[in-house]
Amino acid sequence: MGTLEEMTEAAPQSTLPYPPVHSDKQFVVLSDWDGTITNYDSNDYMTDNLGYGKEKRREGNLDILSGKTTFRDEFRRMLESVSANGHTLDECKEVLKQNIKLDPGFRDFYRYCKSKDIPVVIVSSGMEPIIRAVLSALVTPEEAAEIDIISNDVDVHVDGTWSIKYRHPTSGYGHDKSQAILPYRTLPKPPTLFFFGDGVSDMSAARHADVLFVKQKNDGENDLAAYCKREGIPHILFSDFGAALKTVRAIVEGSKTADAALAE
Repeated sequence: MGTLEEMTEAAPQSTLPYPPVHSDKQFVVLSDWDGTITNYDSNDYMTDNLGYGKEKRREGNLDILSGKTTFRDEFRRMLESVSANGHTLDECKEVLKQNIKLDPGFRDFYRYCKSKDIPVVIVSSGMEPIIRAVLSALVTPEEAAEIDIISNDVDVHVDGTWSIKYRHPTSGYGHDKSQAILPYRTLPKPPTLFFFGDGVSDMSAARHADVLFVKQKNDGENDLAAYCKREGIPHILFSDFGAALKTVRAIVEGSKTADAALAE
């Protein structure tokens, strides 16, 4: 198994298409979905309640953080435990639609971004069919259709079981989120990139954003914050998107620079 740095040295081949890069924008928001835009990570929820449970999941997350295993391999084991217990993909969608809620400030944050012509792109290690199902239950159909999702997919098998289809199966991340950011760096006039994340799946993207927001967690699962602190990556802790909006607005409207915001 390679180190975290080795995982991102070469661009992995993607098995899934990407949406067009927003090449004409001054600002772009890229955000993790699970536990960042939502109040709870849907994959953690499935694993804790339908799969092999929270204790084993947390052991796996800490193994990822310490480099003992890759996110790709541990995440696959998590999801396999859900399918192996007989839970179909459709059942999982319904359970999550009933139990996963939006961050309380996200609607206002999204509508501010829309008013300023700032694209919001979900960059997730989850599976697009599940994300779309939950997102469509939480925002208007128009808003759900407007938001691009860069994620993994899912394979449903003839016997009703299902498994994750990784965007980057050769990467230790399964989905190397840095590959959603790096194309912006080669543009003639690159936009200011805001990235929002919370966990181990966001480590590959953490050092490539102009302004990195790391969500504070009350349950002690602050894995991305721990990684950024260990690696010396500047970041802004935020409790919800309402709090983050104040900083984003200040940068967008010119009352504060990105560097000043990160230095606070």
